[in-house]
Amino acid sequence: MITKIRYSVILFCALFFFSCSSTKNSASHKNPDSIKNLHFIGQYILPYNLQYNNTTVGGLSGIDYNPLDNNYYMISDDRSAINPARYYSAQIFLTQKGIDSVKFTGVHYLLQANGNVYPNSKQDPFHTPDPEAMRYNPITNQFIWSSEGERIVKPGELVLENPAITSIKPGGNYIDTFALPSNLVMTASEKGPRKNSVLEGLTFTDNYKNLLVSVEEPLLEDGPNSDVDNGSMTRIMKFDMNTRENVSQYAYPLDAVAHPAIPKDAYKINGIPDILSIGDNKMLVIERSYSTGRLACTIKVYLADMSKATDIKNIYSLQNDKKYVPISKKLLVNMDSLGIYIDNIEGVTFGPILPNGKHSLIFIADNNFNPLEKMQFLLFEVN
Repeated sequence: MITKIRYSVILFCALFFFSCSSTKNSASHKNPDSIKNLHFIGQYILPYNLQYNNTTVGGLSGIDYNPLDNNYYMISDDRSAINPARYYSAQIFLTQKGIDSVKFTGVHYLLQANGNVYPNSKQDPFHTPDPEAMRYNPITNQFIWSSEGERIVKPGELVLENPAITSIKPGGNYIDTFALPSNLVMTASEKGPRKNSVLEGLTFTDNYKNLLVSVEEPLLEDGPNSDVDNGSMTRIMKFDMNTRENVSQYAYPLDAVAHPAIPKDAYKINGIPDILSIGDNKMLVIERSYSTGRLACTIKVYLADMSKATDIKNIYSLQNDKKYVPISKKLLVNMDSLGIYIDNIEGVTFGPILPNGKHSLIFIADNNFNPLEKMQFLLFEVN
């Protein structure tokens, strides 16, 4: 999540045939195993402060699609501050021209092991979640979601809460939490995860046998963040779904920050908000760059290949030990070229097959519960 200050008529009858046929087709389709390029079709924006079942819809930071029932799942990064930590289910109606409408079908609270909802930072800062990503496993009928935890290290205040990868049942009931490798443990020293820059992306691989998890920005021991002159190196980690343990890690080269901040020493970031596997050691990686003083984010989508990358699990510092081969990447699209305003894109999923027989790809933006930002959905055609 990044924090910043910046600025329907639903045609059910017209969409009935398409939504039914789309569901039928999508129930048997599989995701593409190769991608040459992405073609932008259109966008849809939810209204600010949208109310649904006594909750405020916002902070949508992850999205996943279940073709079996044509439902999408969207996790909110509300840290139980507005409403308890939660995820939504929804249907997204697509046409040949874009996204016609989004219809919410449910809201579900994320529950702790004791069955209670998560506290906010005033109630219990050491157990307040920071939800960022969610994926559905149709084989086990379970969800996996990630939290970035918390790291506050300043005079008179020390809050260290580890990031987490948690499995839950549909509806939010807790199952268990994955074992973290030592370099994902929060510390007060200059090692481990940075504040608010940890577990942002999730994707299943190898027919749901493994889970890839992306670290948004470099670990403290891996070197500095990206700036406008230099990129940086972060990590993508593989977890075994059976043992729930980290089995390998890989270096991913982040681009430099796309635009200077105004003023130049103000907040800026380039990191990974989400990843999406396409099989055969390949995945889509979103890089999101934001600089204070510029309303829009720069969103780049890369096709990344892990097949020749070195396992760096036992390399303590990517800054000090550079005897490794990073993940390779190829740019598919820079959304600056679309000619529209692009907000804080944080999630991506494959959707149903489009009427022309091609795969759909849907991105979602987190509005940070800010009236100046947009809950934006972007629809692409996969070629």
